[in-house]
Amino acid sequence: MQTSAPTTRSTLQILAIVLAVIWQIGATFLPNFGLGEPIGQRSDAIRTLVVPSGWAFAIWGPLFLGCAIYAVWQALPGQRDNPLVASIGWYTAGATAANGLWATYTQFYNLTFISALIILFSLVCLLATLRALVAWEKPFTKGERWITALTFSALAAWLTVASTVNITAALKYHGVGAGSSYPMLAAAIVLVAGLIGSAAATGARGNPWYSVVILWAMLAIYFKGGQEHFAIAVATGLSTLMVAFSCLRKLSGRSDRQHWLGF
Repeated sequence: MQTSAPTTRSTLQILAIVLAVIWQIGATFLPNFGLGEPIGQRSDAIRTLVVPSGWAFAIWGPLFLGCAIYAVWQALPGQRDNPLVASIGWYTAGATAANGLWATYTQFYNLTFISALIILFSLVCLLATLRALVAWEKPFTKGERWITALTFSALAAWLTVASTVNITAALKYHGVGAGSSYPMLAAAIVLVAGLIGSAAATGARGNPWYSVVILWAMLAIYFKGGQEHFAIAVATGLSTLMVAFSCLRKLSGRSDRQHWLGF
């Protein structure tokens, strides 16, 4: 990837990121004004075995905070010519705007296949952001490492799991997967998420933020569906081992460790 050519970011990109982050965060407050139903109620109404325990969703607090700090930081005059932000700016705007659209849609219309398509679009944008972060050749500045890389690596990981959860909820909403074979289907979905997470951790040079959030989600699924069905407990265990192994194997290499952690 080219990192040396100076790049002046457009005002449109800067404003798009700010507005997208505002929408992402602000959309979750619509039920407070009597608009739609809270996402938690929508999720509870369509219970599936791959929904994480409720405490896991507290991660949205740090994710929203990270995105808000990123929106302010990238708008500072000193970041106007930042080539890394220029290369990922539209992806981050697309991801956060899609998250806002997902929250808005879900609160009005439930966890349907349309909501699954929206969250998948956000995931695609985040994976494109992650790919750019992985390929970046220069050492990250502190802001790039602890604001941009950390925030969007973690958000990409959470959306990796959230996408599978949304797809499962959509299947149940549309009448698929309600039979006796559902625990095995749920376990298979968890394993697929684990395989994707493991492959992503390897391809992302052991990205620790991505890996930790995947492990957080797997732990939360274990304490929910894994307590009800042995197959899901096994699936979460195997997924955890795969992701942890992939992460640690890559971070054992000095160049990958320095890329993400700076040492």
